[in-house]
Amino acid sequence: MKTILGLLLAFAIGVGCRFAGIPLPAPPALIGAALVLAMTLGYVLTDRFAASRAATTRLLCGGPTGQPREDRS
Repeated sequence: MKTILGLLLAFAIGVGCRFAGIPLPAPPALIGAALVLAMTLGYVLTDRFAASRAATTRLLCGGPTGQPREDRS
């Protein structure tokens, strides 16, 4: 869902820049476009990988007091 919203936002910015006659806020060279694509794919893949992993340190996280569960009495 985030990817689709990102693509729609990018398309809307491109259309808005075209109608306003201002340059696109994107790199003009092919290597720059590849860099933007690589950063986007890295973000999406990291988001999917991190969301699918189990939280292994949840017990160490502080609650309302900020103290880890091991230190609470």
